[in-house]
Amino acid sequence: MQDPFRRATLGAGVFYRDPTAALDWLERAFGFERHTVVRDRDGELVHSEMRIGDAYIIVDSEWSSHVASPASVGARNTQALYIKLKGGLDDHCEHARQAGAEILQEPEDQIYGDRTYRARDPEGHVWTFIQPVRSVSREEVQNLTGWSIEGWHGE
Repeated sequence: MQDPFRRATLGAGVFYRDPTAALDWLERAFGFERHTVVRDRDGELVHSEMRIGDAYIIVDSEWSSHVASPASVGARNTQALYIKLKGGLDDHCEHARQAGAEILQEPEDQIYGDRTYRARDPEGHVWTFIQPVRSVSREEVQNLTGWSIEGWHGE
């Protein structure tokens, strides 16, 4: 059966104390788009999905004892979220900063060919945004770093 929701192969669940505020903030700061928002009869959020590019995230509440916002666990993260942008990473970073994101790492070119920045949202989730800027071979990275690398970008 085909997926009627047309979801990507991998999505991530991100849990918030206030998921409704998170929907607004993620849309405004990072450019996610609401795809599905389900509320119960009392107007409480039951489930939501947001998209950016071909990725999706589920934005949800702390609905069980085994899920928590970083705001509920001393700002610790047990996962990292990586979002690849097609372009405009520096502008994206500045837009996120103006919307209240804490920029943990300013945009910077990486040895492996991506430009990246890291930001923390209001409840403490850490997001890494990447933009490929140049193609770099495994041999070039190994020669520059001394690292041993198994597999490399489709090789």
